[in-house]
Amino acid sequence: MVKLQLEPKAPLIECRLVDYSAGGACLGFSKPVQLPERFEMFHGNTRKRCRRVWSKGVRVGVSF
Repeated sequence: MVKLQLEPKAPLIECRLVDYSAGGACLGFSKPVQLPERFEMFHGNTRKRCRRVWSKGVRVGVSF
């Protein structure tokens, strides 16, 4: 599981980490979501600034 912060001071959203690489990740949700173009992802002790690059159904691809 990873957590997303879509806006400063907004509550964190949990989602599933489907795939992870040095340059990006695929995130899985229980239902389709609309994410902003840029947001932050928390995975363990790691914080990544993400950019949404694609979306299909319940999966979203991001780059770091």
